[in-house]
Amino acid sequence: MSKFLPLFDNLKLNHPLHTLTNDSQLEKAQHIWEHESLGGIAENNNPLPRPVVGLLILTFITAIAWTFPLFGQRPNAAIYTDYVSLMNSQPVQNVLNDHSITTGEADEKAMAMIEKALAKYDSPYAFQRTQHPISMNDLRIMAPKIIELQNQHVDLEEYSIIGDDVVLANFFGNIKADGSIERKQPWWDKGYTTATYWFLGFCVCVIIAVKRLPPITWKPDHTIAH
Repeated sequence: MSKFLPLFDNLKLNHPLHTLTNDSQLEKAQHIWEHESLGGIAENNNPLPRPVVGLLILTFITAIAWTFPLFGQRPNAAIYTDYVSLMNSQPVQNVLNDHSITTGEADEKAMAMIEKALAKYDSPYAFQRTQHPISMNDLRIMAPKIIELQNQHVDLEEYSIIGDDVVLANFFGNIKADGSIERKQPWWDKGYTTATYWFLGFCVCVIIAVKRLPPITWKPDHTIAH
């Protein structure tokens, strides 16, 4: 083991939070610490600063959160299916065809009616609708394409809204039972799993390296070599 992983040699595991070094290695480390000048540097045996530990954890969380699919998602067609249904309803059509007001005013009034109606009901897409608001002109453009996809009985969550177009999403998600690819952004993927294993492995190695030093209750006598 010492040839490849000397860090794990002669681990003392009966008090891992105190020290992982056996007595002979501990005495040797203390002797070197006190009898070598270390270039004139008097290094104390202090614990790892808590801000450093916090920064390490914060770095990992930030790295994961930065790519976690909570924000920045492209809107999918399923978000706007209720918009299309309400746009074609008679009350909204009456507003859109009201010639006593301008076209812009009619569009704003109709969209306000749609959003008010949607607000009355819980929806899994409520947050995404807030992220990706649309105008009546946007809705007019995408409505025929969404209706066409509905008639094909496809999963609208697999279709992204890009500009004024509705296209099959380019996500490579999980494999379905029929062998086809799920075109949805997964909330968790193999990359996160790999990153988690690497992070945990790194933390274990750091803890072992730190605990191979003399316990923090021992304070070196710097007068011996300085």
